[in-house]
Amino acid sequence: MLKDLVELVRAPAALTVPGDVLAGAVAAGDLRPGRMAGLSAASICIYWAGMALNDWADREVDAVERPERPIPSGRVPAGTALGLATGLTAAGLALAARAGGRSALATSAVLAATAWSYDLKAKNTPAGPVFMAAARALDVLVGAGDQRRRAWAPALAVGTHILGVTAMSRGEVHGSTPLPARGALAATSAITAATLGGPVRGAAVEPAGVAGLAATAVLTGLFAQAVAPAQVAAAQEPSGPKLRRAVGAGIHGLVPLQAAWCARAGAPRLGAALAVALPMAKALARKVSPT
Repeated sequence: MLKDLVELVRAPAALTVPGDVLAGAVAAGDLRPGRMAGLSAASICIYWAGMALNDWADREVDAVERPERPIPSGRVPAGTALGLATGLTAAGLALAARAGGRSALATSAVLAATAWSYDLKAKNTPAGPVFMAAARALDVLVGAGDQRRRAWAPALAVGTHILGVTAMSRGEVHGSTPLPARGALAATSAITAATLGGPVRGAAVEPAGVAGLAATAVLTGLFAQAVAPAQVAAAQEPSGPKLRRAVGAGIHGLVPLQAAWCARAGAPRLGAALAVALPMAKALARKVSPT
């Protein structure tokens, strides 16, 4: 049963979540370890809740298109998935309140509401990718606490990236036109250029000088290398398998993007440490799909 729940919530994909919080915390200049750990745990809980709720909401469609998933295969009862989503959301909000106070709780509550709205209402509408992008941008702002204005740049970069990834994900089963992959590739180009823009002016952490710029360049290059080739392939042949690979690459590509923004805001060592999660996430994705 535990293995089935791990698959339900795409547990290994949560390795892409703490980087959101860390990028926001670095931008805000609040790097207290206990706070960052608590807010990361809160965001992971809300992320896992969204994954469980996603499969609960899609259980009838998955019975036809993806019968191997935990709910339609009968390995996880639908009621268990819904209860898990509810419990994880509550745990996430409690952790956010304890680690970050009222400000983190307020942002986390909006994040949770956005995730639930996406799964239950917005996912299959034109607004679906916007809701998902907003959720990941809000995750960055959770880390910034009451200094959210300092974290708008990394939040916008992360949100724009996820906008393109989510647009592509709609063709994972039946394929699509080249447009979503081309849009994601254009977003990757814009994000890469923006991330290489130099130290963040007004950041609460002191710019890291030459070392920080070098780390930012390397990590931004890793981001582009991680996501662009799969997007190019999907744009050339927008079949279901090619789009699934592009979506998976996009999810994993969050890690070096988050790391690059940590380095750009003055924490290159933290960014380098965060980047270590990328090969781990890729290895675990071979056992549990992140999509």
